[in-house]
Amino acid sequence: MPHASLPSRRAVLRIGGASLLGLSFPEMLRAAETPKAKHRATAKSVIFLHQWGGPGQHETFDPKPDAPDNVRGWYGATKTKLPGVIFGERIPKIAAMADKLTIVRCMQHTMKNHNSAGYYSLTGIAPPTDDQRLRDSLELFPAYGSLVDKLAPAPKGVATFVAYPHVIADGSITPGQHASFLGKAHSPLFVNQDPNRSDFKLPELTLPDNLSVERLENRKDILKLIDEQSDLLETSLVAQGLDESYQKAVAMLTSPRFKQAFDLTKESKKTRDAYGRTTYGQGCLLARRVVEAGAKFVNVYFSRAIGGKGQGWDYHGFNKESVTDRLDELLPMTDQTLPALLTDLEDRGMLNDTLVVWVGEFGRTPKISSNGGRDHWPQCYCAVLAGGGAKRGFVYGASDKLGAYSTVGQARPEDLAATMFEALGIDPETEIRDKLNRPLPIARGKPIRELFA
Repeated sequence: MPHASLPSRRAVLRIGGASLLGLSFPEMLRAAETPKAKHRATAKSVIFLHQWGGPGQHETFDPKPDAPDNVRGWYGATKTKLPGVIFGERIPKIAAMADKLTIVRCMQHTMKNHNSAGYYSLTGIAPPTDDQRLRDSLELFPAYGSLVDKLAPAPKGVATFVAYPHVIADGSITPGQHASFLGKAHSPLFVNQDPNRSDFKLPELTLPDNLSVERLENRKDILKLIDEQSDLLETSLVAQGLDESYQKAVAMLTSPRFKQAFDLTKESKKTRDAYGRTTYGQGCLLARRVVEAGAKFVNVYFSRAIGGKGQGWDYHGFNKESVTDRLDELLPMTDQTLPALLTDLEDRGMLNDTLVVWVGEFGRTPKISSNGGRDHWPQCYCAVLAGGGAKRGFVYGASDKLGAYSTVGQARPEDLAATMFEALGIDPETEIRDKLNRPLPIARGKPIRELFA
């Protein structure tokens, strides 16, 4: 198989080191007025590109072209602008802009099942058990964006937390996609529609002719509106939270600027084509638009299911599935959409203020299995950060010659969580309280400050 030769390890690596519910309103005001210097925000918003299924490090950001065939895999490697740093050969556009990226090559944890690892990746909190049948419950932790909505909400008329276009699941719904014990008021504006459809629009409660904006300040009127349009409860979590925070939701109903962000017909054909005419591609374009309109945390789910044609990154090779056919779909889509998003953000002067995070719930096994694919591997995998104050052209950590274990550095989902919160100016040690009134820190890791300039 074709491969690029590697220089010495010292030449290759450019690494960054070895390694509310219970809050009163006055307390929150004091916290907002007197922020700690070490938590100075470097980003105004986060776009979290969740790669459901688990992308393989060998095929993307940590290839091993000099390893044996059963590790090296189906593709070679391509050079980047960073001395000695290579990416997988099927993502050449991303490789060409490596000087704008921070690559974390030492992500790790111990959860081997999609639902438990997925919950971990969406909350930064390790689940109680590594269980494929891990069920969603109000005992589990809130999504990142729900915590941001609780602690640093967007201005009136804007959804702090937006998520789409899938409710991800592996058998049962994956926990970590909503506000959990924080209450529905902090759940995302969830849009369960395909942004690539020609009729895509924001599902929302509409205002009847006989119901004025002024009357919407009346709790009874807004609850009646919900009851009359109950079908929207399945497509809009804002609607589900109206009975708990109806004033915030009403403000969104009457905010044309934010609603217009969901009108992708305002974009040129050239821009839409650049992102790719796929659900994921148009979803990333939508992320730029809603961030531009003031949203602070956006979850874009790559796919609804973990694997299979047109779905996620789970490529075991089960049932004689062609792994190369799957990768020939996944990798070009990624190579088109991520560069388009970053280029668009930079061209519009938004990249310095927007932290883009690309990560899955785990990586794939170093060795190709007897089924001809790669299995789950949380022990060492990759994340990509760009913008929002992250260093440009930087690799943090390193893996061994097989891409199996970290040899330099360590980064866990809880560390990535703390890093994102600190980037937004939120102290990762801030505590919230669960239904039993227990104080819980919003992140149980440490910010990886080496990732930021």
